[in-house]
Amino acid sequence: MANPRELDKRRKSIKNIRKITRTMELIATARFRKAMDRASAATAYTDQIMKLVKDLVSSGVSVEHPLLEQRSDVNNAALLVLSANRGFCGGFNGNVVRAGLSHLKTMKGEAENVRVEISGKRGISGFKQGRVEADHFFTNFEDKPAYDDVELIANRYLGEYAAGMLDRLDVVYTRFESVSKQHVTIETLLPLGGLDVGEVEPQESGSTVYEFLPSPESILEEVVPTSFRVKLFKCFLDTAVSEQIARMVAMKGATENAGDLIKQLSMQYNRARQGRITSELMDLIGGVEALS
Repeated sequence: MANPRELDKRRKSIKNIRKITRTMELIATARFRKAMDRASAATAYTDQIMKLVKDLVSSGVSVEHPLLEQRSDVNNAALLVLSANRGFCGGFNGNVVRAGLSHLKTMKGEAENVRVEISGKRGISGFKQGRVEADHFFTNFEDKPAYDDVELIANRYLGEYAAGMLDRLDVVYTRFESVSKQHVTIETLLPLGGLDVGEVEPQESGSTVYEFLPSPESILEEVVPTSFRVKLFKCFLDTAVSEQIARMVAMKGATENAGDLIKQLSMQYNRARQGRITSELMDLIGGVEALS
């Protein structure tokens, strides 16, 4: 027969765990909402940059920039993997690490030298288990990645690409599409491979809406590098949002499972307690009969 005291002790322990998982779920929900607002704002900013490029194209400017040119020989490549610093978020980190390790093998077959850069402690430990040491790693990005910090990394990539030290940059991250849909994405950010400006026909003479100052070409020189910085920042923001969603879902599932387990233990406790009371009554009745 189960010991009611042990069952009650275990039930209290699981209740404490449920309080923790419920608190973590609420915290993840609050952080998710803030992160989603920042990601939505970054998306709006990116859309405005694309709109500016469309306006430049419609004015008759050819979109040409060194960052857009495909290089025939890829000697030096970099793989940037974006993960989280913390766990308790289901398969979020594991999915990114597996995709990164798989893509690393592909890149090594396409480029002579491939270096690995990882953001997040979980990604670093995951690659170490896969016997891959990171050349650079970052642990300062939480649920609120700062644009200034990402810009430092982006400027380093731009400088290396301009100097010929880097020919290709691939990023592995979890892309956020909606609350119910996030998936691991592998995207080549350098070279940009052309901006998605759509089919835009040059406007007829006299119908130009905007007047560009100093010139469309000089504006384009600023827009293309900015587009890369914003895209990289968007990758960090998507990772932050997806992490909080994964943690929110994982903690909600853990809270519900703890509740189910508490119900089962309560039933076992009640049965054990009733069984012990019945046993004591039977002993008492047996003792009375023996005396009479």
